[in-house]
Amino acid sequence: MRARLPDRRLHDVFEIDHNGIHFVVGVGRFQSGELAEIFLNASKTGTAAAVNAQDAAIAASLLFQHGCPTETLRRALTPNPDGSAAGPLGAVLDLLNGSQT
Repeated sequence: MRARLPDRRLHDVFEIDHNGIHFVVGVGRFQSGELAEIFLNASKTGTAAAVNAQDAAIAASLLFQHGCPTETLRRALTPNPDGSAAGPLGAVLDLLNGSQT
């Protein structure tokens, strides 16, 4: 069952650069502090990278709202050979995980 988010909630916004693309990231949380939603917007809208990032963020948000732990999704995403995140969603989750410790 999907957890409903309050109509009004805190939303953090920050920016990252990943693989030469600039993204504006929005993050919403449940009252418990767990991630509830992620928004990923690339500086060049309509590109394949922008569409893929937005779709990944929507899918991640739905997973969180259906109870998927953040760490489960984070470990499932594609890494680079050095272990860093290959995609922008993984980079955001890595950044958020580092800021929570």
